[in-house]
Amino acid sequence: MKRTRISVIIPTWNRADFLARAIGSVLEQTRRCDELIVVDDGSTDATADLVATMAAAGGGCIRYIRQENRGAAAARNRGIAAATGDLLCFLDSDDRWDPAKLELQERAMAGHPHLLISHTREIWFRRGRRVNQKKKHDPPGGEIFARCLAMCVVGMSTVMVRPEFFRRHGLFDESLVCCEDYDLWLRASVHEEFLLVPQALTIKDGGRPDQLSSLHRVGMDTFRIRSICRLLEQASLSPEQRRLALAELERKCRIYGRGCIRHGRSREGASYLALPERYHHGHHPVLTSET
Repeated sequence: MKRTRISVIIPTWNRADFLARAIGSVLEQTRRCDELIVVDDGSTDATADLVATMAAAGGGCIRYIRQENRGAAAARNRGIAAATGDLLCFLDSDDRWDPAKLELQERAMAGHPHLLISHTREIWFRRGRRVNQKKKHDPPGGEIFARCLAMCVVGMSTVMVRPEFFRRHGLFDESLVCCEDYDLWLRASVHEEFLLVPQALTIKDGGRPDQLSSLHRVGMDTFRIRSICRLLEQASLSPEQRRLALAELERKCRIYGRGCIRHGRSREGASYLALPERYHHGHHPVLTSET
């Protein structure tokens, strides 16, 4: 039988201090990858030198691609376009993997050849200390659409994907400065089942001000609201999926709209509070904002 090729894609921007650890966790896998693509999204630190040094020291599978700074979604898409593997994995440059991650996940995918995507559980650290996840953060498997609406329940650094997944559902939306993973998993979960590999094989470090979740913490739900609106406009949802999407749109708009009003942005708040009702009537409204 033909050996399955695995491509690993690491997008990075000015994280040389973390990148060596991420690359090292890939090179130390019990099932070595066939190519490791580092997409440098316009770094101005020592990223290029670091990757060259690690490649020369024995990381013969490493490929380095540099582009002008265009954001995480564009960097991942560049990696997808360059990848030659039968299975594609993503690793954020400040995360790392358990040494058995690729081996166990490849085995799980081989046992479910009809599924296009799998993900794993995670171990979380915040400012260097391990933290316990809440029950709502426990990743789901199977038909996960209902769980995908509220928040991103598929960790970016946990996924293993067949290329057909992107041919069916498209790439990461480069117009989103954050929540591009939420957007893609939500789109795909309308039709696809997600395989959950139950082991915690991905290690995440959080709590830093440079992370997108911190930079865009205020107003992050506006990106998720945009994704749900596009879903309601474009996707062929079942009646139950549409009901769930509208209910979550109402919840998010209520929370965000009231927050806008409390902070003196009454026009923006009113537009969000009115948004779900317009979708009930099949209209495609335009949101307004105040600066």
